[in-house]
Amino acid sequence: MGMEALLGYGFLQRALLAGLFVAFACAILGLFLVLRRDAMIGHGLSHVTFGGVALGLFLNLLPLVAALAVTVLASLAIMKLRQKAGLHGDTAIGILSSVGMALGVALATLAGRFNVDLLSYLFGDILAISPAEVGLSVALAAAAVALIFANYHKLMYATFDREAARASGVRVARLDLLLTVLTSVTVVLGMKVVGILMVTALLVIPAAAGLQLAANFKQALVISAVTAAFSVAAGLAASFSLDLPAAATIVLIAFVVFGAFFAARQMRR
Repeated sequence: MGMEALLGYGFLQRALLAGLFVAFACAILGLFLVLRRDAMIGHGLSHVTFGGVALGLFLNLLPLVAALAVTVLASLAIMKLRQKAGLHGDTAIGILSSVGMALGVALATLAGRFNVDLLSYLFGDILAISPAEVGLSVALAAAAVALIFANYHKLMYATFDREAARASGVRVARLDLLLTVLTSVTVVLGMKVVGILMVTALLVIPAAAGLQLAANFKQALVISAVTAAFSVAAGLAASFSLDLPAAATIVLIAFVVFGAFFAARQMRR
């Protein structure tokens, strides 16, 4: 199905709009995370998001809002564990992600809605996204991108030479906090696009694809963003035409693009 036909359906228009904004935010943020070797924080926070969604269902709150609050708090807790408990990043992530998953299972069971509402968040249900969720997703994704670009040069400096950035007066700890909170927000937004179980793919795969062909950071940023946007648009079109799950199709297309870029890089050597 072509894009002109795709845009003829209201629910697909909403899915495409939200998906493109979230994918763009994921690609830009993901590139910084990959270069910092901190990509797995997205995976850990996605497990915490599961607990937040379950809490929302249990308390009859909007799951997106509950997940956002819980995941942001968890991201701050991860930073505190890293700083105060002397734990490595992956250890702190492992602790919080396990607790989040356990909390989600317990609350979902108590709420009695494990088989209905929660599965749509686990595996993604972008085609059922509501106008309110579209507005929230677009606003938060745009805010995340704006904050990244507002701190672009400092983030670049701290990413490639952390100690030199600190010595020159850059508040590296604040940048770490910014990236951690933005990651939590982006993970929550991404769960509606590809689901909790696959949201890490939107953070990692486009960024990894961009790094295959780029000669510098700006090129990697552009390629990552284009890869993410293409994956969402092509994934929605293919899933609707072939009657496939949208989330899985988006991730598979992103992986195919990464594979093509990887092969092209190997051929150039």
